[in-house]
Amino acid sequence: MASSKKPAGTAVPSTAPGYWADACRHLVKKDRVMKRLIPQLGDVALVARGDAFTTLARSIVGQQVSVASAQKVWDKFAALPRGMTPADVLKLKVDDMRAAGLSARKVDYLVDLALHFDTGRLHVKDWDAMDDEAIAAELVAIRGIGRWTADMFLIFHLARPNVLPLDDATLLQGISQHYFSGDPVSRSDAREVAEAWKPWCSVASWYIWRSLAPLPVDY
Repeated sequence: MASSKKPAGTAVPSTAPGYWADACRHLVKKDRVMKRLIPQLGDVALVARGDAFTTLARSIVGQQVSVASAQKVWDKFAALPRGMTPADVLKLKVDDMRAAGLSARKVDYLVDLALHFDTGRLHVKDWDAMDDEAIAAELVAIRGIGRWTADMFLIFHLARPNVLPLDDATLLQGISQHYFSGDPVSRSDAREVAEAWKPWCSVASWYIWRSLAPLPVDY
């Protein structure tokens, strides 16, 4: 039997979060769209990033643009510093950052983010022990980081399993396409759909994103 037809959760990449197979089994059983999407998309999974600063920087770059556009800008920006560290980013020239495709506002946000890390104002060592809402509250206190960015961090850096990023336009677009025949959906509509996803909203969201983009979702 082809791998795309295997029951969900029987073959996931070794780099996937430990809960991924269990989440897929649950979603296939509880949700008609996931029952189709997960086998269709094959043996793919979220790969959690190991660097908090890079994850947050990627999220800022990706604000209010498509996945494809965000990737292009990120590639240009990431080529500028010697390394993707707060100290290296603080050494960059504003003109060079703007030339990479970043708006003046995003340049300010990235500089402020780098300052927060460089000066030790974030409690990075405590994040593993904090719940989702506590981490989100700390992150949104940083200039330029809103709930969307905090949710992306929870999913793509900490690999938290049950985050529902209602501020993500692409997720709402995917829910509209897969569950409402393309009709516009509200946040309330999305929450109702996600009831069947719990406690694996992050995983379901990832598959919705993956269904709309040819490249693996990565923030």
